[in-house]
Amino acid sequence: MPFGRTPPGKALPTKPLCVQQDGVKLQMMIFPSRAYLPVPALLLALGLSFLLPAAAVAQQQQPPPQQQKPADDSAGPDTDTGTIVLKKKKEADDNTPPPAPAAPVEPKVKNPNNETYSIRVDVPIVNLDVNVVLDKTHQFVPGLKAPNFLVLEDGVPQTVTTVRMAQTPITAVMLLEFASNSYYFIRDMQNASYTFFQTLRPDDYIAVITYDLRTHILTDFTNNKQVVGDALSSLMIPGFSDTNLFDALYETLDRLTRIEGRKYIILIGTGRDTFSRITLDKILAKVKATPNVTIFTIGTGALVRELVDSQGGMGSIARLDYLQADNQMKTFARMTGGLSFNPMFQGALPDVFAQINDSIRNQYVLTYRPTNNKNDGSYRRIQVKLVDNEGHPLQMQDEKRHPLKYSVIARDGYRAKNEVE
Repeated sequence: MPFGRTPPGKALPTKPLCVQQDGVKLQMMIFPSRAYLPVPALLLALGLSFLLPAAAVAQQQQPPPQQQKPADDSAGPDTDTGTIVLKKKKEADDNTPPPAPAAPVEPKVKNPNNETYSIRVDVPIVNLDVNVVLDKTHQFVPGLKAPNFLVLEDGVPQTVTTVRMAQTPITAVMLLEFASNSYYFIRDMQNASYTFFQTLRPDDYIAVITYDLRTHILTDFTNNKQVVGDALSSLMIPGFSDTNLFDALYETLDRLTRIEGRKYIILIGTGRDTFSRITLDKILAKVKATPNVTIFTIGTGALVRELVDSQGGMGSIARLDYLQADNQMKTFARMTGGLSFNPMFQGALPDVFAQINDSIRNQYVLTYRPTNNKNDGSYRRIQVKLVDNEGHPLQMQDEKRHPLKYSVIARDGYRAKNEVE
């Protein structure tokens, strides 16, 4: 019988065999040993036995296909969810110049303990109040310009930078002598103070102080005329007969240094000092050292003194005493750029206070930088003159071309600041 052929009429018995390899179940047919298979069938069976396990392993390891997503130009290429893909930036042009280097940051310097310090440079500037009045009528002379003022400081000419007219409310102290020495003196003081009270304006601030052996503050600074009027009406019965003028003026100047701006003192009294602890030299030094204060003085008892002296009732000592008092009142006014009056009759008081008001409310304010800018605390003497365009003394004339005499009223000096003040 030929090899590999089944005898005719004979069927070969088969027995199935199940084998599981790498998770794949394989089923093969096992033939008996004595059975004969054709050679092509045997080779096919052997080849499948080797190919099926490899195909099963490859099928198990292949990942499942991903679902296709719609294309999105802004999202970049399609990737899985585990990786973020960014668009690639365009490379910078090689011709683009490199950026300029940044300026170095200055280091911040902190003060010790985080304290704040300030630096102040004091440039000396002098503001000078000047009043120009006619000697005959005491009227204010308007219309003057900066070239018309010649300011000498210790004899050295100064350059006046600005000149302006000032008409402002006043801040004044009425310093009144109220002592039991003479009824006529008290009456003149009351008439003069009441006349000045009538010239006050609603925006003026006035304080009332009286003095005899010591000072008495009747009212502090106020713009209420009713309060000022009540203070003046309370002056009925005086206390002591002493008139300590120097002490009273010193205390008043000391209080005024705490108030800013231009201040005025209306001193109404005889000018006599009887029992002050402050000497004349000390009060004059205090007047010089107190800035922005102008003193106007009104003497009392002029008529009584004239009558008594004409009848020989006033001795030489008393006469010298009152003459010295008048000189002291004039000195206080002259040193501060004020005016001094000694009216004989009550009818002259309205004209006196009209001149005081014109001098206070209408004046020239000169500003200059002193050539001596040292802060040495020295006293600088000032002299103010009026000149024409050619530098000659200014001449004034009336409508009839008659010469007019005038007076230039200003402080006679000021005290410079110290280096540490």
